[in-house]
Amino acid sequence: MHVLVVEDEKRLTYLLRRVLLEERYAVDLAHDGVAGLDLALSDTYDIVILDVMLPGMDGIEICRQMRAENVMAPVLMLTALGQWKIASPA
Repeated sequence: MHVLVVEDEKRLTYLLRRVLLEERYAVDLAHDGVAGLDLALSDTYDIVILDVMLPGMDGIEICRQMRAENVMAPVLMLTALGQWKIASPA
């Protein structure tokens, strides 16, 4: 299984990577939204783990652009926000 992790908090990113590698997943990492979108559009992933608040481009916009380009991998959104509302679905 090929996983993309897009998370700007490097400590969390490397923890997720370590756990996923131990389970024999192939893992690609990005630490900002622009790099994450580039990876999401340039390779095929079985799942994308995506932070909501990222430098460069937020996770909601990344998800919108992925869907606009017909990238239909499941997306697991991570957030440290206490509550959030989205005006329209991604």
